[in-house]
Amino acid sequence: MKSVSWLRFGIAALAVSLAVSARAEDAPQNCEVPAYLLTTESSLPKVAEAVKNGRTLDILVVGSRSSAIINTSDTNAYPARLQASLKEKLPSVTVNLSVELQPKKTAEEIAGNLVKLVEGKRPNLVIWQTGTVDAMRSIDPDEFRQAVNDGVVTLQNAGADVILMNLQYSPRTETLISVPPYIDNMRVVAQQRDIPLFDRFAIMRQWNEQGDFDLFNPTHGIELARQVHDCLGRALSKFVIDAAHIGPAQN
Repeated sequence: MKSVSWLRFGIAALAVSLAVSARAEDAPQNCEVPAYLLTTESSLPKVAEAVKNGRTLDILVVGSRSSAIINTSDTNAYPARLQASLKEKLPSVTVNLSVELQPKKTAEEIAGNLVKLVEGKRPNLVIWQTGTVDAMRSIDPDEFRQAVNDGVVTLQNAGADVILMNLQYSPRTETLISVPPYIDNMRVVAQQRDIPLFDRFAIMRQWNEQGDFDLFNPTHGIELARQVHDCLGRALSKFVIDAAHIGPAQN
């Protein structure tokens, strides 16, 4: 895993989204996410098969400038929190997770490198977070959609389940970049390829609007960043387990 500072993620404007302070309290009371934001009609058959047959669950997180590390430490970032949560919920399953960072690369650039990224790892599940660099560079949304589609096809042909994860939510960047076209096109690809989409953007916006986190305040708050990542990791673990239709008997 490459070492990269959370505060250098993407560009400085997007890093602000997790340099946060809490409203009224230093921490939210919970990580509640509305059920509709963690519901998908698509499934994760490779994940389900691995769990059912007692095999190792190998997960690969792929991103441009990933929010996978906070201040050079990855133990509190969402991939590590996802792994910890899955281990807690699936105590009989060995869960391995690795992260491949592709700094400042567009979806098209990453898609062309996915074969190499998954080579040798043979992941059951690939979580591909994308859209930030494309939005910042104003890449044509249609070209973005085609690149994401091509990348998903590559991963599926490699034998992996795929979850798409969209951009972070930051009210301070909404006036700087046009996010909706990229979010919409990711949703289109997810529907066409019948894969789950983890709507990180909507989840973080929900937390901001209901007052759990103030994502507008630029005051640095590493502890709050850890809490947001922990919440994302736990929400993502529930999303994975539900999409794989893993019941108590399989835990």
